[in-house]
Amino acid sequence: MNPQISQRLTLAEQAAREAGAKALDYFNRRESLVIETKRDAQDVVSIADREVELLIRAQIAGRFPDDGFLGEEFGLQAGDSDYTWVVDPIDGTSPFVNGMPNWCVSIAVIHQGQPVIGAIVAPCQQECFIAARGAGATLNGKPLRVDPTRTMQNHVTGFGANSHVPPERVGEIAAGITAAGGNFFRNGSGAMMLAWVAAGRLVGYYEPYMHAWDCLAGYCLVNEAGGWTHPFNTAGDHLLRGAPVLAVAPGAREALTQIAQL
Repeated sequence: MNPQISQRLTLAEQAAREAGAKALDYFNRRESLVIETKRDAQDVVSIADREVELLIRAQIAGRFPDDGFLGEEFGLQAGDSDYTWVVDPIDGTSPFVNGMPNWCVSIAVIHQGQPVIGAIVAPCQQECFIAARGAGATLNGKPLRVDPTRTMQNHVTGFGANSHVPPERVGEIAAGITAAGGNFFRNGSGAMMLAWVAAGRLVGYYEPYMHAWDCLAGYCLVNEAGGWTHPFNTAGDHLLRGAPVLAVAPGAREALTQIAQL
């Protein structure tokens, strides 16, 4: 593995684990959190999101001060190196504040526009998903490979949506999956569901509009586990824009691509 990637991979896992521990402490005393809304009443944030992101930022700045950093809560800080960290401190904030375990810490590193590191920690499940370009993907140290025999008809498909997606489109996606003979699942954390594709728990995941911090770590995991991902443009200010996200095992790629209209 490239030494530059290897060093950052070690830090990504360390930072994700420490951030997960901090987030879990907030989760266990969530009744004391002040919840704020952002874009709409479903888009919530708390001090937990901000403090966890600051923890990760500090760790990255201490080791790789020339790297860029994009976090959901505090935006983009451009760097002078070819590496940019892309972080969602708590993906699934709504489940988090409502006492559901469906949330995670997501850390990606991109190099020359491509995700080369993905680290997703789900503290409630005590699960740590790690991947690096060319080095494979693991869950708690065990290698992950998608099953090429899985299809939409013999497995479960994940999909997500938010207020950027018209209600009619949400209905079309659900109808498309069931019409294809499949079943669908949603847990409120796109990053976690992408990790589940890499782990073989879902045959694919589609969301019409996601941000880079929600998906890039999961993309690295799926790619390294042998799956396919629809390109996410990270060039220039595209890194700050939402875009369609699709990650899928080979046996479901054609069917789910048609439903996604990609």
